[in-house]
Amino acid sequence: MLSIMIPTLNESESLPQLYQEICDTSQEHNIDLEMIFIDDGSTDTSWEIISKFAANDGRVSGIRFRRNFAKAAALTAGMRAARGSVIMMMDADLQDNPKEIPRFLEKLDEGYDVVNGWKERRLDPWHKVYPSKVFNWMVGKLTGLWLHDHNCGFKLFRKEVAAELRIYGELHRFIPVLADSRGFKVTEISVHHRERQHGHSKYGVRRFLRGFLDLLTVRFLTGYGQRPQHMLGAVGLICLLLGGLGLGYLALIWILTNLFGLGLGPIGNRPLLAYSIAATILGGQAISLGLLAELIVAYTGRHQDSYSIAERTESTAQNEQEIIV
Repeated sequence: MLSIMIPTLNESESLPQLYQEICDTSQEHNIDLEMIFIDDGSTDTSWEIISKFAANDGRVSGIRFRRNFAKAAALTAGMRAARGSVIMMMDADLQDNPKEIPRFLEKLDEGYDVVNGWKERRLDPWHKVYPSKVFNWMVGKLTGLWLHDHNCGFKLFRKEVAAELRIYGELHRFIPVLADSRGFKVTEISVHHRERQHGHSKYGVRRFLRGFLDLLTVRFLTGYGQRPQHMLGAVGLICLLLGGLGLGYLALIWILTNLFGLGLGPIGNRPLLAYSIAATILGGQAISLGLLAELIVAYTGRHQDSYSIAERTESTAQNEQEIIV
């Protein structure tokens, strides 16, 4: 079964057409699916429409939030409710075309675990398109996963991926990156991007600033999530080395001036003294933070495996079941 998660925020005008298009695609290509609409605090009649869909169609279920909790929370709720072995993310604003669903499934059947949409011909204003290009380049540079459109909300992935990922904040856009870091196979396909017909975009300029900060978080989680001291400790050691060299140089000048009378001048008014002390303190703090982070990982990381199993032999699975029993 294919589970389609559709986060919704004030999309009452789009929902009937989207629902009908998904039904038509399902019937035309004989796709067994369910639709999970997550009302993320809508103030219009979106929930009434979703409730009507669910009452008339057993394939539809709805989840209503008490207020707006953002897209990542909506997707998390949808993943928990999904019954299918394959999960799709789709926006409710009609810019994602349900006719693309068979192409996503065909690509997944080639042996991939995540299929990311790529709005090759994007019908958005220039002030969204060009910053997005820069952002996608930065994601590829920092993570090593080169996709044309990490921001695309049209994604398909196996349920095993959803079971191993924890998304919060705005990390939903980094699902391919997080999956790739755990060894899942990720690819992309170009999709037909349609113009928004109703309402307005829920994302503004602040989204790009938050996206950059989230990118730094993802880079840290994927690269050093299980070994934070490797990064913080390295920064600390570099700062300690620079601070130590600076203080050593100043100590040498003080000795030559006060003990040997070379007249090199006092060291108290030199900027290097302040810089060296600051570097030494910063280095000590970085190493201390690294040790604290290691303690946190050691005591909390045990609740989440640091590996991802692709498959098991039958004997291994039986042995694990016996151990659990």
